[in-house]
Amino acid sequence: MTNNNSAKQVANHGVAWERAFGYQQAVQVKDTIYISGQLSHDAGGKLVAPAELDAKGRPADFSQMEEQIRQTYVNAKKLLAKFDASLDDVVEETLYVLDVPSAFAVGSAVRKEMYGTDMPQCTSNLIGVTALAFPEQIVEITFRAVIDRAAS
Repeated sequence: MTNNNSAKQVANHGVAWERAFGYQQAVQVKDTIYISGQLSHDAGGKLVAPAELDAKGRPADFSQMEEQIRQTYVNAKKLLAKFDASLDDVVEETLYVLDVPSAFAVGSAVRKEMYGTDMPQCTSNLIGVTALAFPEQIVEITFRAVIDRAAS
């Protein structure tokens, strides 16, 4: 985690596209942590469970949705930990997906698993989109967390 000025703390995964696009994965301002759209990559930046592409370069199916969602939450948890936070601190999430029915079918179980409860204490948006940053990517999730700075 780095401190660009006294008002902001930032954190990254160290993957190539952070510098290429020019952004921070997470920014903390006061008691709020804003997390950029996370995707299913490993520590080296290789996509986990990439969707197989058809002849037009689009995902051939969405069978990798569950694994991509799970890894995306794992990556968000890593960022939150850099601020001594966890998914318990998340108040809002937005899932951007290429296929809403498949995300809804598997996403609820993964969310419950990752949050450790049947009713995560955060708002959630599930939004269908036509494309994401990488062709093999079928889900991206953003998060907003609020921490109690007085308790830390």
